[in-house]
Amino acid sequence: MLQFYFLSVFVNALAGYLLFFEDDAFPEFKNGFSFGDEFFKFIVGIISALTGLLKLLSPIEGDVPVIGDLVPAIMGLLCGFILISDYYRIRSSVVDSENEEKIKSVLTGNRKIIGLAALIVAALHFVFPKLLLL
Repeated sequence: MLQFYFLSVFVNALAGYLLFFEDDAFPEFKNGFSFGDEFFKFIVGIISALTGLLKLLSPIEGDVPVIGDLVPAIMGLLCGFILISDYYRIRSSVVDSENEEKIKSVLTGNRKIIGLAALIVAALHFVFPKLLLL
């Protein structure tokens, strides 16, 4: 479906932007809303994860099912997981276990790389919609 194609490109680009430029100052609008707001990142994370899952289930017409949109779907799921886990990490008071610390250190240490990869995948997916794996 073309709707999920567009949504995948848009959400991967937005999630990649939020991950790659997280340390930079986000502009604040008149009503106090900012792209750096944690709740906004949480909503983008949910939409990104859902879009990644739905991309696996509904390929573009004429494309190979599952494999045709594999990389954008995985990037959507990964970016969504990172943004959602950040929100819960900030809000939670539970002490992390050893395994959670390892996962968090891998994801937190590579946020900029994952964000840049999501931006690149979104751009390539937009330019080459029927390319295998993109």
